[in-house]
Amino acid sequence: MSHRLAAKITGVAGYVPPKVMTNADLEKIVETNDEWIRTRTGIRERHIVEDGMATSHMATEAAKAVLAQTKTDPADIDLIVLASVTPDMFFPATACLVQERIGAKKAWGFDLSAACSGFAYALTVGAQFVAAGTHQKVLVIGSDTMTSVLDYQDRATCVLFGDGAGAVLLEAAAANEGILDFQHDVDGAGGSFLYMPGGGSLHPSSRETIEKRMHYVHQEGSQVFKYAVRRMTEMAAHLLEKNGFTKDNLKLLVPHQANLRIIRATQERLGIEDSKVMVNIDRYGNTTAATIPLGLRDAVDQGRLKKGDLVLIVTVGAGYTTGGVLLRWAY
Repeated sequence: MSHRLAAKITGVAGYVPPKVMTNADLEKIVETNDEWIRTRTGIRERHIVEDGMATSHMATEAAKAVLAQTKTDPADIDLIVLASVTPDMFFPATACLVQERIGAKKAWGFDLSAACSGFAYALTVGAQFVAAGTHQKVLVIGSDTMTSVLDYQDRATCVLFGDGAGAVLLEAAAANEGILDFQHDVDGAGGSFLYMPGGGSLHPSSRETIEKRMHYVHQEGSQVFKYAVRRMTEMAAHLLEKNGFTKDNLKLLVPHQANLRIIRATQERLGIEDSKVMVNIDRYGNTTAATIPLGLRDAVDQGRLKKGDLVLIVTVGAGYTTGGVLLRWAY
């Protein structure tokens, strides 16, 4: 049985900060080099925020862009679902800050935390409200300021991430368009392989947590790599088969942009050619919840999507969280 939701994406937009950090720039900060980064990750550069800019600011820009693109009055937005693991602060929710800045006076909203799977989760959560008929227009945003939690003494992690945001507008869909199916799961046993230990209720901020560098991303790269390739492959294959499709029916695979080797390994296992895989990690790095909407935005800008195309989103994130969404492109 499918999980078809009568909701479709009617617009997509993104935002990355103007400031660019290249691999050459990182060479001046940590012991690394351009060749090492490119061969192991596929990343050439990433965008990073200036002082004073945070997750809400990027999310606001992405939201404004999709509203302008779809000619939507902010007052018509019913709900804002914002995916992030780097909120401006614990509370209020970043969605509240965005709601005020874009003038969505009638909207309610909340933040959703699922790391790199955050946007996929937020997309299906928002779609539930549209499908139920209780909401007409839902704004779904993925935005993360990963540079705020990077240890620039740890070359294994600091080269991977960038900052960015993406947003989509969800509206009601007719038969055989929009979100056709989804699958999400978690495997809490993977929580010890990708996490930030400090700052929460278990280890509140203190001099000790700062001295122990507990407020930065910690990752066991090899464990994450193996799990991501396996689960993204399994989920993609399952969603296609369950809904009566093959790889030949697929127009575009939009995988989470964590590492080019993960993307290529997943692609190889599925037997999908390069022309059907969205890759932009070279320009942005891993922007966590923003990678999927930025990928969709770039695909539209490059003319790689048209109405009726079959699109598959797959992602794995800290938790472990896994997300897959199968949809017909609607415009």
